[in-house]
Amino acid sequence: MVEKFIEEYIRKIAFDPSSVRVESELVENELVQITVYASNQDTGRLIGKDGKMIGAIKTLVSACKAKDGRSYKITIKATD
Repeated sequence: MVEKFIEEYIRKIAFDPSSVRVESELVENELVQITVYASNQDTGRLIGKDGKMIGAIKTLVSACKAKDGRSYKITIKATD
């Protein structure tokens, strides 16, 4: 659910939505690692000035912790 939300939200922000890919894996019992792959051009846009965009995304995702009890870690990586 969270992964799908992040993917749809980031596709709306990105210049090249077709290059966006989201992968998730359960690292520990209560921690889910979400990795967002986007084009080089979009990584800066997704991180935002002083990290404000990714900070806002993380704030939205942290609200899901109250519902399912899991923590989420989001990482953005550039693809070539």
